[in-house]
Amino acid sequence: MTGGDDPAVVAQPPPEWLAAYLGYLATQRRAAALTLENYRRDLERLQRLADGRAPPTLTSHDIRRFVARMHGEGLGGRSIARVLSAWRGLFRWFIRQLGEMEVNPAEGVRPPKSPQPLPKALSPDQAQALLDADAEDGLDVRDHAMFELMYSSGLRLAELAALDVGPALDLAERMVTVRGKRNKMRAVPVGTQAVAALAAWLAQRDALARGDEPALFVTRSGTRMSSGAIRSRLTRWAQLRGLGVHVHPHMLRHSFASHVLQSSGDLRAVQELLGHASIRSTQVYTHLDFQHLAKVYDAAHPRARRR
Repeated sequence: MTGGDDPAVVAQPPPEWLAAYLGYLATQRRAAALTLENYRRDLERLQRLADGRAPPTLTSHDIRRFVARMHGEGLGGRSIARVLSAWRGLFRWFIRQLGEMEVNPAEGVRPPKSPQPLPKALSPDQAQALLDADAEDGLDVRDHAMFELMYSSGLRLAELAALDVGPALDLAERMVTVRGKRNKMRAVPVGTQAVAALAAWLAQRDALARGDEPALFVTRSGTRMSSGAIRSRLTRWAQLRGLGVHVHPHMLRHSFASHVLQSSGDLRAVQELLGHASIRSTQVYTHLDFQHLAKVYDAAHPRARRR
């Protein structure tokens, strides 16, 4: 049974405390209708698990037992975290508004950890299909340069948007210097095709950019490209090239890391290129690499093929 299969509908009529608390949320907290419905569902779940016992009689042991039961019923860690948040609010109401409790039994109770979803990356063939395209006008030339640079150097979206014309981008040395998280500077290589795309864009940039605009990538009106505009252009770019998947800027960064790791096997180097403070952040790409190897094995090994 999953959380989606279990709406936590109770047979008995809603208790007075449930109607009173939802009324408080609606009038005092001005909660939206959808929020109220979510709270109702989570609190009805509490009523079901408590077998009708009033909330002020519940203990931390009860709440932990309820969490274990929800997890056993198939509810994921994030969903349980949301349920616990609703319960904590209810118990605070009993303490502050009604004075019927002294201790919040849901405080300190943690949901089970949810498995961290693996970042989605393009295959090398998909990356090639995305970037091996003729630019038709100045904006296409700009977009091509942006996306080649992101994939070539593993830049974050904010790092790309903040780039200025000047020494940070050295095409002769094929290096770009960016300011990452916690204002940490790092220099990363720029691939040959990205250098060519950037050179083509720089030859056209001045025709669009305002005279005092330092940004490397500018809009049609000559001002710096925002993160949202870059994201939107990448979505459009991928759609026009028929990739069939939603491509977002961080996917290019994930693809860069995954493909470099597949080719080199050097996790520390990938950590440096991405600007990760901890190797733990980079280790997720070893899972992506394993998935790739597993697919190769399944396709090639005679004892792995399904009949």
